[in-house]
Amino acid sequence: MNFKSLSQPFNVLLLVPTGINAAIGGYAGDALPVARAIANIADNVITHPNVLNGASLYWSMPNVLYVEGYAIDRMARGDWGLRPVRSNRIGVIFDRGMEPDLELRHRQAIAAAQATLGLNITDILVTDQPLIVELRSGESGATWGTIANLDSLLRAAEKLIRVSQVEAIAVVARFPDDSDSEALQNYRQGKGVDALAGAEAVISHAIVREFAIPCAHAPALQPLPIDPSVSPRAAAEELGYTFLPCVLVGLSRAPRIITSPDLFKSDDFTADSIDAIVTPYSACGGAGLLALNHLTHVQTIFVKENQTALNVTPEMLGLKGIQVENYWEAIGALTAMKAGINPQSLRS
Repeated sequence: MNFKSLSQPFNVLLLVPTGINAAIGGYAGDALPVARAIANIADNVITHPNVLNGASLYWSMPNVLYVEGYAIDRMARGDWGLRPVRSNRIGVIFDRGMEPDLELRHRQAIAAAQATLGLNITDILVTDQPLIVELRSGESGATWGTIANLDSLLRAAEKLIRVSQVEAIAVVARFPDDSDSEALQNYRQGKGVDALAGAEAVISHAIVREFAIPCAHAPALQPLPIDPSVSPRAAAEELGYTFLPCVLVGLSRAPRIITSPDLFKSDDFTADSIDAIVTPYSACGGAGLLALNHLTHVQTIFVKENQTALNVTPEMLGLKGIQVENYWEAIGALTAMKAGINPQSLRS
């Protein structure tokens, strides 16, 4: 095995792809305990917003980098670097399709984040057209979506960057209410896929791809009727009128994206910085994982217990790494790697 010097930081990429019904990480912030545990082993953890977003709940960790999935993929391919920041100027985009009461609730959430958390939220723009989000799902159970007026979203983002000079963007799009659907009821009971996640990824990917700026999304929905049987895994989304607080906290310190390798600095996070990847065993088709797995300095840990709606295994793609049953074992393997010990030597 190829290990760095013990004096160098030990950096872990924690992957739980969104919209694939992951047993851990398929709900609102239910992978946060995994991220917290790994952050106490690793010097730095890079992970994506859906791992850390828990609606009104969040857990700020100075050594965890909040990075949108498209940016992770470009970093893994060696195209982009990630530069830690002390804070970001955040701009917020509201969907013109939001009702006045929903817009007011989100404006109040922003005011609360400024007054209570001291976040630097510099401007709010409303799109010039309703975005019109439509949700889709496939036979596998994975979800995605379409945005009819994506160009309106990109115009708003461009204005925030050019005029307000924001350094990160939060998007609040009006999503369809479907309180009576079987899929939503299953999700609230902790046994269904997040129908919103795939469309959310489309929104954030579009802005990051176009402008190379940190971005995350919070859906705008009318509150659901109270249900005493809601699963604890889905309960974070039942606590308020908005999912925006965790997004604003994450974006406040999301790393800056450096788009040219010629501009990389020694303390930027790049493909060469990653020591280990932790990913679900059945969701191995992501571009970031595929780009990093063949590098000799990167060790991949495949977690079987985190089952997903996909069936893309390391054997199917010829990927190398360590297969473990659960995140407890993954944390043990990471501890050995950080110590410069072959994890296999801890077994009989």
